Amino acid sequence: MSNSAQREQLIKHLKGGEAFMPLEHFIDDIPFEKLGERPQNLPYSFYELSYHIVFAQKDILEFSIYEDYKTSKWPDDYWPKESAPQTEEAWEKLKKNYFDDRDTLKNFILDVDNDLNHPVKNSEEHTLLREILLVVEHTAYHTGQMLIILRLLGLYK
Repeated sequence: MSNSAQREQLIKHLKGGEAFMPLEHFIDDIPFEKLGERPQNLPYSFYELSYHIVFAQKDILEFSIYEDYKTSKWPDDYWPKESAPQTEEAWEKLKKNYFDDRDTLKNFILDVDNDLNHPVKNSEEHTLLREILLVVEHTAYHTGQMLIILRLLGLYK
């Protein structure tokens, strides 16, 4: 497989649809009023998982490509303080941030000057490939949880 084909395959996995449902296929299936519900005593809401995915993706992106990366505090920074967004505008901004950051990562992957097997900006041991796979696995794991929440709320069959 050519280097270009490998990069294209990574993009397919990043976007979802290979082994997990892409976020854009269901993120708008939940009414704003239900974003903060924690069904059946789950420890998180749809919004909390969304926030966590967005924050983690941004953190990995910044760790991978920006020299001025600042380490975030685990777990405090990675989860929202509230179970629901304050406003619909805040919710829309969160969703936009996810897709914008995913596009930035996609473009970085497609840039042939970025060696998939070379350590990222802020590591001597973690490669770009490792960080991409981390984003893919993390997103897949939590999007599955989001679909379960939609099902428990009666919004997904």
